[in-house]
Amino acid sequence: MAAPTAMTDATPYGAAQSWLLLTVGEDRQHGGNDGYGDDARATYRWDSTVPHHADLTPGDAIVLWDKKTSIGASVIEDIHHGATVKTLNRCPNCKKASIKARRSMLPTYKCYTCKETFNHPDTIRKEVTTYETRHDVAWVDLEGVLTGAQLRALCKDPASQQSMRPLRWDAFRNAVAAQGLRPALDSITSSATRLLGGHHERTVRVRIGQQQFRKSLIDKYGAVCAFTGHGPLPTLEAGHLYSYASAGVHDSEGGLLLRRDVHRLFDLGFLTVDPKSLSICVKPELDQYDAYHSLNGQKLHVVVTEGQRKWLAQHWAAHTPS
Repeated sequence: MAAPTAMTDATPYGAAQSWLLLTVGEDRQHGGNDGYGDDARATYRWDSTVPHHADLTPGDAIVLWDKKTSIGASVIEDIHHGATVKTLNRCPNCKKASIKARRSMLPTYKCYTCKETFNHPDTIRKEVTTYETRHDVAWVDLEGVLTGAQLRALCKDPASQQSMRPLRWDAFRNAVAAQGLRPALDSITSSATRLLGGHHERTVRVRIGQQQFRKSLIDKYGAVCAFTGHGPLPTLEAGHLYSYASAGVHDSEGGLLLRRDVHRLFDLGFLTVDPKSLSICVKPELDQYDAYHSLNGQKLHVVVTEGQRKWLAQHWAAHTPS
């Protein structure tokens, strides 16, 4: 499928659809099931008992939330299909699946069809199709950026109670931009375009590395932030320049030490590095902050390898409009 040639208001450039996906624990009980386990940054799981179960496709933009606040956003790179036999709970009175375990009330269960309460549901065994996304490569951390009420209002059906809800991407993008985070979504736009254009290049997601990886960077560079220079060790974090969740290993040429605030801004795309000149590029949104604006055009404070230059080039491509 060829990527579209113009941006629409409905989805990110190139993306097919946009979804708000509920994650985390008991709040994902549905149709008498007991919920799903997710690693929000990398995977989302559901099965064929869930409304819209077959509607999500690779290239779709997704926003994850926990009912109270946003968690993050990304693009589905792949969906793995499987099958399993699942135990489903039913109301012993009306035999419907619209039941849910209550956290602090007895009897434990309530049926939201016939209003019966009970401690022990009827159970049945059913073969279901399972689905699991892979979406870590374009992950953008948006924890606490939008409230649950704001996210509900951004859905195509704000009154929906479903765990997978069609989302109005243009409204979501504007809501994030109102928080001063418009560049944060650039990697999602870039990933959606590449995926639907038939390419599978990896975009960059930055995360704090493990202590051993951080130590190796300190041994290599000393107490030096690649963007701002010498600084106290407690303020320096090991920034991965690639998707650690996908690779599963630490690439010795895939990291730089970054001051904590710089690390966050790099993650969100406010700070990038021109792969040709290796000079720092600061997005206009930071111009009002002298400490960051003064970095614009400066060279990195460390010597990077060809491997690091490659990762920086991918980060640049993900966050710089073509």
